Amino acid sequence: MASEDKDLVEILEEHNQIDVAKYINYVSAPQAGAVATFSGTTRDTFEGKTVLELRYEAYVPMALRCMKSICSSARSSWNLLSIAVAHCLGPVPVGETSVFIAVSAVHRADALDACKFVIDEIKASVPIWKKEVYSNGEVWKENSEFLERRLDLGKKDEIWNQKEIEVEVERHTRKSCCGAKVKVIEEGDKK
Repeated sequence: MASEDKDLVEILEEHNQIDVAKYINYVSAPQAGAVATFSGTTRDTFEGKTVLELRYEAYVPMALRCMKSICSSARSSWNLLSIAVAHCLGPVPVGETSVFIAVSAVHRADALDACKFVIDEIKASVPIWKKEVYSNGEVWKENSEFLERRLDLGKKDEIWNQKEIEVEVERHTRKSCCGAKVKVIEEGDKK
């Protein structure tokens, strides 16, 4: 069985609750010395505001591809048996699970580390959006993992922008689709 055959990745449409037992059973195996799980649930307050529910939207085809890629990355970093990931769309009332992850491995360290990696990567990079609905309003939320990732990317852009770069434009005499060719010369490459 190929490693991706050992992964179960699902996005559940509105009003379908996550069946935690289904995903734990999926990853359970006689050779598994550990099954690590994460269950993300809707809490009743946030920064002193009463939360009624969370609402999730997603670009489903891309979200599924991203989650499968995250599972593949986890497999390349840890010795895992099976991975199951489920995320709900639509309204998720207080106390209900919106995201569930189960990871099995021979050893607990691999299962625990991979489970944390999977949820952190989902929150940082998968196109699933969350709206918090309060008793006095609602707001779309950005995950802290997404913001940290964006800040890290911004730092890389700053480094690139701080380099002195010279751009030469050469005109082609023959007709082409582009009309001009751009050559980038970095500081140390000048002749």
